[in-house]
Amino acid sequence: MSDYDSRPWLARYDEGQPTSITPEYPDMVALFRATVARHGDRDALRYFDGRITYAELDALSDVLAVGLLAEGFTAGERAALFVQNDPQYVIALLAVWKAGGIAVNVNPMNRERELRLLLDDSGASVLVVLETLYRDVAAAVVPETAVRTVLTTSELEYQSRDDPRILGGVARIASSDTLDMASLIERSRGQAPPPVTLAPEDTAVLTYTSGTTGPPKGAMNTHANLVFNSQTYRELCELGPDDVVLGVAPLFHITGLIGHVTTAMLLGAPLVLFHRFDPGAALEIIREERATFTVGSITVFIALMNAPEANADDLKTLTKIWSGGAPIPPSTVTAFQETFGQYIHNIYGLTETTSPSHGVPAHARAPVDEASGALSVGVPVYDTVVRIVGEDGEDLPVGEVGEIVTTGPQVVKGYWNKPEETAKALPGGALHTGDVGYMDADGWFYIVDRKKDQINVSGYKVWPREVEDMLYEHPAVREAAVVGVPDEYRGESVKAFVSLRPGASATEEELIAFTRARMAAYKYPRAVEFLDEIPKTVSGKLLRRELRGR
Repeated sequence: MSDYDSRPWLARYDEGQPTSITPEYPDMVALFRATVARHGDRDALRYFDGRITYAELDALSDVLAVGLLAEGFTAGERAALFVQNDPQYVIALLAVWKAGGIAVNVNPMNRERELRLLLDDSGASVLVVLETLYRDVAAAVVPETAVRTVLTTSELEYQSRDDPRILGGVARIASSDTLDMASLIERSRGQAPPPVTLAPEDTAVLTYTSGTTGPPKGAMNTHANLVFNSQTYRELCELGPDDVVLGVAPLFHITGLIGHVTTAMLLGAPLVLFHRFDPGAALEIIREERATFTVGSITVFIALMNAPEANADDLKTLTKIWSGGAPIPPSTVTAFQETFGQYIHNIYGLTETTSPSHGVPAHARAPVDEASGALSVGVPVYDTVVRIVGEDGEDLPVGEVGEIVTTGPQVVKGYWNKPEETAKALPGGALHTGDVGYMDADGWFYIVDRKKDQINVSGYKVWPREVEDMLYEHPAVREAAVVGVPDEYRGESVKAFVSLRPGASATEEELIAFTRARMAAYKYPRAVEFLDEIPKTVSGKLLRRELRGR
């Protein structure tokens, strides 16, 4: 038995936490209907001044499912959701499941080429899209795809506040070649779809990878995956129906889908949405709605901390905070706690693990590795075994760096219509993540970096993450990203891209000297370029590929 089979991390779980989870429901529709039966009169969605109860959400999604079926949608077909953090996302998601279909999550920042790729790959027959996105992006793409039905909707619906910071300048746009989602709902009002039969292994959602390692692939997140990790959030974060979930992560992303939508559904708790993230509006909404729990990228919490109007009392109800999707500098966790008094728990997972595979338990604090300064991403969650393997695929000893390989109930069954990619990434059902890290003797895991991002300086390995964490310790640095650039003498040398805190200043020479005094000679950056914003995916992952292209 290897060190990983003995699961030393179980000793890190909070007292009273389970070590194993039995899924309580076979699929997400069964989960949702059970919550409606228990908590039908409670708020399911809060959107600015709008409120939708669980009973109302059930009725809205029922009639939309009836409308989809009337338009020719059939079980097993795909419906693409091209909206922001709006109530329509949740209504349409449930309606697709109630009609026996598969939802396809689409990033609302996608342009024509990216949208066409996802629609073609998924074979979606339905597109639910914001009116502005239809006009600006989808109208030119849809005629060239398999989409038969387009439902348009507006972010102005289900509320009347029209916050100018977020909804300013938005107007309704009528399209003659689409169906209005609200009209379709009204047309079917009072009807219910026929009972749907879903199996735990059925695909619930196609969630496309960010494409940081190649073209996006549609991960097949099953109903069983979604149910399991919704329960994981509930147990790990110690959540209940009296919590209020703040939707700061994009709902189309796996973090927002599971950490916000399906977890709130399981709890019977309200999910607070506000279309898109704005730090000033978010601070007001947290106070107004008395939000208690959220999970989002570290960039969200950096933005809250740097908002001019932020004060120590803003987050006093938001006592349950987790962050994932991108590495977290320990200095940022410390600064956030000094600003708001709240601790940010680390959480780690991938699209292919349906959100968390690791997390820091609610009453624990993530240790920091003394040698590298890296903050632990936590310990493997329930029923999950994680190994560190070498190039030969064999388990490495405790403390040695290798690839992270994950098995558990949250791991997807594969990629949509990509058997070769599935076989490569998931041999025998074990996910080879492409992330490099190690486990310490107590079962805490640490991420070093992505395999492809390693920099080779005169034969020495440099992991960008270590250099970035050091740069974050400089008081002027807001965000940092490090890449390798060609160097005739060294092969590669280290270059840093940096954005500065509002009102702060620093020079290239100053930052180079700061890191040179604190790191081995081959690690510190030889060049620093200042940017207003570091390019990132919506989940907060640094787009180092784009920076290398500069």
